[in-house]
Amino acid sequence: MTDKTTRRWGLTIPLDGISFDQQRRVIEELPDLGYTDVWSSEAGAGDAFTPLALASTWAPSLRLGTAIVPVYSRGPATLAMSAATLAAAAPGRFVLGVGTSSDVIVEKWNGIPFEEPFKRARDTLRFLRSALAGEKVSHEYDTFSVQGFRAGLVPDPVPPVLLAALRPGMLRLAGREADGAIVNWLSADDVRTVAPYVNEGGAGKEIAARIFVLPGMDADTSRAIGRRMIAAYMNVPVYRAFHEFLGRSDDFAAMWRLWAEGDRKGALEAIPDHVVDDLIVHGAPEKCREHVERYMDNGVTTPAIALLPSEDPAPMIRALAPR
Repeated sequence: MTDKTTRRWGLTIPLDGISFDQQRRVIEELPDLGYTDVWSSEAGAGDAFTPLALASTWAPSLRLGTAIVPVYSRGPATLAMSAATLAAAAPGRFVLGVGTSSDVIVEKWNGIPFEEPFKRARDTLRFLRSALAGEKVSHEYDTFSVQGFRAGLVPDPVPPVLLAALRPGMLRLAGREADGAIVNWLSADDVRTVAPYVNEGGAGKEIAARIFVLPGMDADTSRAIGRRMIAAYMNVPVYRAFHEFLGRSDDFAAMWRLWAEGDRKGALEAIPDHVVDDLIVHGAPEKCREHVERYMDNGVTTPAIALLPSEDPAPMIRALAPR
C-alpha cells in the first residue's frame, strides 16, 4: 500500500551517461532536490538489487524499488532471499516489484521457457507473501513446486510487493493479490484506462510508472530517438498486445507491417509524431515536468523518471526536480 500523504517523485537508476562509481554524487543529492524514490530495472544491463543496495547507503532517506525483477530468471526461494536481504538492510524503505518480463528476455536471453506468464506471476506473488512473512512453504503451485523452504532472514516490516502489469487480467491480479502495479510504455491519458483495473483490488493501491524522459533536445532529435525505442519495444509480442488493447492498432499498423517485411527504416518512419509525443516525454525541462505530473493527475502514484542517455544526467535531474 502506498503512503497517500507523500507526493512521490522517483528516478530510475543506474544512470546512463556517467560511470557507476561516479553516480554516488548524483544520488546523494536527490533527497535535497525533492526526489523520494529510486527504482532499478533488470533486463540486459545491471541487476536490480545492487544499484539499490548502494543507493541505500548513499542516500538513506530514499525509498528503493525494483521495477522489475523477472519471476522466471530467479528461483522462487532465491528471489525471496534477495528481497528479504535488501528489505532488512533498508527497513521500511524497500518495495519489491516483480513481473513476467518478456519472451525475448526470458527465452532468448536466459533460455527459460516463457510459459503461462499469468499463472507464474500469480504463483510467485502467493509464494512471496508466505516466504517474506517467515512462514514455512511446502506447496505445489501450478507453475513450480516449493518443498520445505523457510527464510532464515525475515525483514521487519515485510516489504510491499508490486506486480508489473499491462492488460486487464494482470492489472486485476496486481490489485487483488499484490500491493499495486508497475506500468510502463503508456501515455498519461492511458493511465485512465489501466488504473481502474488495479483499483478494483481496493483503496490505497500503488501504481508506479516508468516514464521515459528526454529533456532539452529539439523535437526532431527527440522523435528520432523515441522512434527507435518504440519500434524496439512495440514489436515484442507482449507490448504489441498491450497497445492493441489501448487502441493503437491503427497507429502502429504500418510500422508492424514494414517491420515484419524487414524494412526497418520504413517502419521507423511510419510511427506517427503524435504517438512518439505521447509515449516519450520530451521538450523543455519545465514542460517535461508538467507532462510527468499529468501521469500523476490520471492515477499514477509513483513516477519513476527514466532519463534517456546524455553526457551528464546531473543537470537534467536537477531541472526535472519537483516544484
